[in-house]
Amino acid sequence: MREILPALHGWLEDGTAFALATVVGVEGSAPRHPGAALAVAADGRVVGSVSGGCVEGAVYEAAAQALQDGVTRSHDYGVDDDEAYEAGLTCGGTLHVLVVPYGAPGPRAVLAGAVTAIGAGEPVAVLTVTGGEAELGATLTLRAGRVGGTLGDAGLDAAAAEDARGLLAQGANGVRRYATRGGRRCEDPVTVLVQTFAPPPRMLVFGAIDYASATARIGAFLGYRVTVCDARPAFATPERFPDADEVVRAWPHTYLAGTAVDERTVICVLTHDPKFDIPLLVAALRTPAAYIGVMGSRRTHDDRVERLREEGVGDADLRRLASPIGLDLGARTPEETAVSIAAEIVAARWGGTGRPLTGLTGDIHRPAEAR
Repeated sequence: MREILPALHGWLEDGTAFALATVVGVEGSAPRHPGAALAVAADGRVVGSVSGGCVEGAVYEAAAQALQDGVTRSHDYGVDDDEAYEAGLTCGGTLHVLVVPYGAPGPRAVLAGAVTAIGAGEPVAVLTVTGGEAELGATLTLRAGRVGGTLGDAGLDAAAAEDARGLLAQGANGVRRYATRGGRRCEDPVTVLVQTFAPPPRMLVFGAIDYASATARIGAFLGYRVTVCDARPAFATPERFPDADEVVRAWPHTYLAGTAVDERTVICVLTHDPKFDIPLLVAALRTPAAYIGVMGSRRTHDDRVERLREEGVGDADLRRLASPIGLDLGARTPEETAVSIAAEIVAARWGGTGRPLTGLTGDIHRPAEAR
């Protein structure tokens, strides 16, 4: 969804009617997770993807139909369905896709408020009814203590909003089911997709070297807000790191102690100099960062571990260090090394093994339960 927000913002601003197709459920192996979205404008323009190409043609037709008759519909695409087979969904899974037309002023206004807030970097949750005894496609948004729209019932709104606040705090999406509505029990419980849009996660890169430039570039590509930090003014310049969101001139451990680090933050220490590394790593291991990677040879790593032990760092914290940094790809250049670092970060985020898929069995795409 986030990747198509600029287009949605433009269409909402200029009055272009469009239909939004969103993956609201996945069974088995599928290339995209709930929340993946494709939008079709009235003039035929398309942005986004719900399947990486497998069923885009069929979803485009469903969106065109929704634009024509203004009706919200749910569509299922599975390997055993003739329609899905013709569309090319051969991965063995099933996609549940909700297609909502946005032509009427009311629904557009609710979505517009959320899109504007997300673009401004505000934490936002978007809740959408995807099934059960409620209006299909009904939308509720949460942002900065404000609520927009409704799922059709005050009690349902309150219960779903409470769940959404918890997911928003985690930066996670989720599907929730509610067995009551309007004070009565539902024969068909209401299913709600909760999509959260927290500010982009941070990547903190320490050490203004050529490897840091390549790492900043791939970090930005992955959607991180990238900060490069180094104490040396001659090296820590914006010109040397055009892909970084900010370049900071400060002692690394001092900067880290005073900046925000949460469970989605990744830290890449590329200095491999003890006078920088040791105080920085002591500070980093006190944070809840998702990943702490440290560059250096195995000899450097062994020396680093001994120095950290002398600083009182225990075995449990030492096991948090990805050192030497990156996966074994045989990387040589800064760009290749950045790929190996990024691969390790992605594997840590989603629970990947880092092994070739040809040597593994089971689902390729894991459930979207990680950060």
